[in-house]
Amino acid sequence: MFAWLFSEPLKPGTPAPPFICRDEKGNVFILNQQRGKNVVLVFYPSDNTPVCTKQLCEFRDKWEQVLARNAVVYGVNPGLAEKHAGFREKHQFPFPLLVDDSQRVAKLYKASGLIVKRTVYVIDPQGTIAYGKRGKPPVEEVLAAVR
Repeated sequence: MFAWLFSEPLKPGTPAPPFICRDEKGNVFILNQQRGKNVVLVFYPSDNTPVCTKQLCEFRDKWEQVLARNAVVYGVNPGLAEKHAGFREKHQFPFPLLVDDSQRVAKLYKASGLIVKRTVYVIDPQGTIAYGKRGKPPVEEVLAAVR
């Protein structure tokens, strides 16, 4: 019954599960089209909550470091596109927020449950999980996993 609560993220070396979804503007995101880049997926429980806001703002504030590492960042949450758009605009995030209807993507990445489990992944340019951790790891730690 509580197995979802104690599940571990996908392990480094695991092929990243492919997925397609839309961002807050309705643009289609296809993970497999990101090959050649380091992709950071930040699964977060909700827009406009203190920890979620702080976590995503930390990536915004380190944006030059993200770009210098050939990385792209995507927030992932099942919230409505309109809510994501307001959240992104309010905090001036330089990265899209993906709309994960029914936690479909979160399930693929072992981040689903009663609420989305705060989980950060780095997917390397070849499409393999390079890093996966629950919680709010420091941006520097996440970027250290970027190859």
